[in-house]
Amino acid sequence: MQTAGLTKISDCLYEIRTSFKKGMRVPARIYGSDAIIAGMDEAVKEQITNVCMLPGIQRYALCMPDGHSGYGFPIGGVAAIDPSEGVISPGGIGFDINCGIRLLSTSVRLEEVEGNVTKLIDRLFSRIPAGVGKDGMLSFSKKDFDDAMVKGARWALERGYAEKDDIDAIEDGGCMQGADPKCISSRAYERGIGQMGTLGSGNHFLEIQVAKKEHVYDDTIAREFGIVHDNQIMVMIHCGSRGFGHQVATDYLQKFLSAMPKYGLKMPDRELACAPFDSKEGQEYYRAMNCAINIAFLNRQLIAHRVREVFAEVFNKSPRELGIRTVYDVCHNTAKLETHEIDGKETRLLVHRKGATRAFPAGEKELPPRYRAAGQPVIIGGSMESGSLLLVGLESAKDAFYTTAHGSGRVMSRSQAKKQFRGDALQKELLGKGIYIRTASLSGLAEEAGAAYKDIDEVGRSAEMAGLSKIIARLFPIGNIKG
Repeated sequence: MQTAGLTKISDCLYEIRTSFKKGMRVPARIYGSDAIIAGMDEAVKEQITNVCMLPGIQRYALCMPDGHSGYGFPIGGVAAIDPSEGVISPGGIGFDINCGIRLLSTSVRLEEVEGNVTKLIDRLFSRIPAGVGKDGMLSFSKKDFDDAMVKGARWALERGYAEKDDIDAIEDGGCMQGADPKCISSRAYERGIGQMGTLGSGNHFLEIQVAKKEHVYDDTIAREFGIVHDNQIMVMIHCGSRGFGHQVATDYLQKFLSAMPKYGLKMPDRELACAPFDSKEGQEYYRAMNCAINIAFLNRQLIAHRVREVFAEVFNKSPRELGIRTVYDVCHNTAKLETHEIDGKETRLLVHRKGATRAFPAGEKELPPRYRAAGQPVIIGGSMESGSLLLVGLESAKDAFYTTAHGSGRVMSRSQAKKQFRGDALQKELLGKGIYIRTASLSGLAEEAGAAYKDIDEVGRSAEMAGLSKIIARLFPIGNIKG
């Protein structure tokens, strides 16, 4: 990224003043070390300064250290909007609504798994549909699907596909209020109703990981988060609302483009199509988006249930005996009504987070009781080669509306990666490093090469140095399923 217009505020924070571009209502802030900032594509600066023009935006438009160009907002983009006079923008949420990560802890140790990694991954691959399209693990009637849109992961609890402990460890209890199936198109129904319990494609994955004591950086909080012994097996699930969420975003982007002239709205990029939050169009999208958030929560819950089944079969023990427990489930692509301090006053804001993770500090009443003393678990997914990070939210993230990074962030487009890497060669290379991979698409695997992503350690360090979150542990992959 060119440094023109960037003012360095601190070691891991840069600001772009409102004088940079006509129409900016607030400054833009980009988090990252010098190396992270230098490696960001120039489009990030263009997009985040466009975000600064959204009506009702408060304080700053933000971009996290894993930021890269996206649709409308950069991936890693954050905007807090005054809901009484501002807008809601699907480009600030993304097409894969509530793409997120579920982390499961187990009592299983690496030495117990070493001879079973292939068996576990093969069986999981056969039992959890992965790739473009794919039919789900359950058959839904329209009534069932309506019910699932409203209840989210709680739908699974009612039917024996979840434990109460799971629900307590999901952001928003696995159910966003205000979901309304009447705001969903017939096409969205068609695309979503058959995909429940599926992993999808792209950067989505299911990974068996190891937590090593030498890479636990705060033992007290790690224990609070379920990491209690060396070489402990963890499971990470990264997926979202699949074609359902994509269709919701598509439907309302078109509606917003048509509605904007009626409300006198004009943005420099059509990808930032928006509508007043309290308008008919804005409220319908918000209710539809909440449906997609709930469907994503349910999707990850059904996959977690299948993980428990497979582990139980392979080890011939019950999930309870194997200690399989949800650590936390975080959202990446949402807009949520939250209370934050603006000019010394508690203010209700609509916080858009696109490719960014909520990171509440200790004491926040919206956290599950078991995490109120430590703070919110934050999960930053890495590439299938690098591993991932478990962090905790901090009070010092207040100026960022308690937000941090969500992943490594791409440095190479998918088409570039496919030109540079071969999926079959990558699969073989990773096996040589002790990482067993199953994939629905070798070309899709090439897109996900580790070199196509930023250095996750640099992203994590940037987030920590900026006070956005604190690294608790690093998790290492030994088996991975890619769509």
